[in-house]
Order: sequence, then C-alpha cells, then structure tokens
Amino acid sequence: MKKILVILAVAFILIQFFPIDKNNPAPTQRMDFLTIKETPESTAKLLRSGCYDCHSNETKYLWYANVQPIGWFLKNHIEEGRKELNFSTFATYDAKRQARKLDEAVEMIEKDEMPLDSYLLAHPEAQFTEAQKQELIQYFKLIGDDIRRTNNLPAETKN
Repeated sequence: MKKILVILAVAFILIQFFPIDKNNPAPTQRMDFLTIKETPESTAKLLRSGCYDCHSNETKYLWYANVQPIGWFLKNHIEEGRKELNFSTFATYDAKRQARKLDEAVEMIEKDEMPLDSYLLAHPEAQFTEAQKQELIQYFKLIGDDIRRTNNLPAETKN
C-alpha cells in the first residue's frame, strides 16, 4: 500500500510539469456580443459572471488551474465551451447561427443546464436567481427575434 501511495505522489508531482496554456486570444470589441448588441449593463454583468469564463476569450484562470489534472479538465471544458458559443467572436457568426445559438442558450438556461454545476462550485457568484435567469432569457429572445426579423429568417432556426 505504501508503495502505491509513493507512486501516486510521484506521478502527481510529475504531472505538475505539464501546465495548460492560460493565454486567451486577444479580444476584439467590434466582434464581441456585448458590444455589437449594446447589451444593458445589468445583463452584461450576468453574462460576464456566469457565461464569459467558458464562452468567450476573456477566461479568468484561478489558482486551481495551475494544479494538474484539474487544469487539463478546465482547459478542455473551456475549449469545448468556446467551440459551442464564443461571445467574443459572435459577430463572425452568420445571422442564422447567431439566432440558433441564442435559442440554444435560452434552452440551456431554462433547463438549468448552464452554468454547469461544476462551474458553480468554484464560482457561486454565477448562480443566477430566477429573476436573473428571466432577464437573460428575455434578452436572448429579444436579440434572437431582432436577428431573425432583420435578416428575414424564419421564426425558429433550430436544426
């Protein structure tokens, strides 16, 4: 048993020499959702506290990102989040994709699937009240409807 613990301790120490890259792509304000949609400050605060760490190029890595394998898990999670929806590059999406991503965001918030429980453990400030959820849902619906209207898209763009 002692031998196994020593091996595990050595392995844990060794993996610390393989840190994650914590550099964020440079933000471009003219492509960012909050800027291009002129998001009200209260809604922007909610998005920054509950969404932007995983769904933008503005991730704030806390101390535990330096501890492996936690850092590897975080990096993978952030890359997946950005791939699904990146608010920092929202302007690069075509209108149909923008509307669809907002529809998906509404659905995830309504089902309490976002923010993830694992994120909320370390970020209790990202726990939305019912009123805050409704604020985000109504805002995303408003912007999605505006995108559909101005681009002559059908009422629902889900695939």
